[in-house]
Amino acid sequence: QVMVGLYCGDSRLQQDALDRVSAWKSRYGQKMPLAVDCTAELIRCKVLDSSGRLKSHELILSYGLALVRFVNLITERKQKMASIPLRQLAREVDIPIWVVDLRHELTHGKLPRLALCRKGCDVVLDWLRKTYWSRQLGNNLCEGSEDEEEEETNTELGNDAWE
Repeated sequence: QVMVGLYCGDSRLQQDALDRVSAWKSRYGQKMPLAVDCTAELIRCKVLDSSGRLKSHELILSYGLALVRFVNLITERKQKMASIPLRQLAREVDIPIWVVDLRHELTHGKLPRLALCRKGCDVVLDWLRKTYWSRQLGNNLCEGSEDEEEEETNTELGNDAWE
């Protein structure tokens, strides 16, 4: 239900889903799955964007922070084990390299155009939907074995990466 609300495109329903995620976060704190937290941050950016309340520069900063946090949080576990370039880690978990390059620009370079930040947000939300949310639905709907590719991704991220 929360996933449907987050991904539906209706800002009112998205806000309801964001409120539910906020309640989860207040209950679970640090135990909140990274994917849920990242999804909520990115959807919050889209809701703010559609509201028309923020200027272009403010939206770039909002999207930028959410995208930087996504890349950093998703790759953090592996970085602690060994110093591996972010581009390599991104390839291993099927995050487009240009998203890592966008993160680099947001962190170290000139701020990118809003259109690129929006596109990055959409790509990352799609990645989260396929990699995390669909897996959660699959686990609830059928208790059979997981797809081999999903299993490899889970192994690369660490079995408890999302928990």
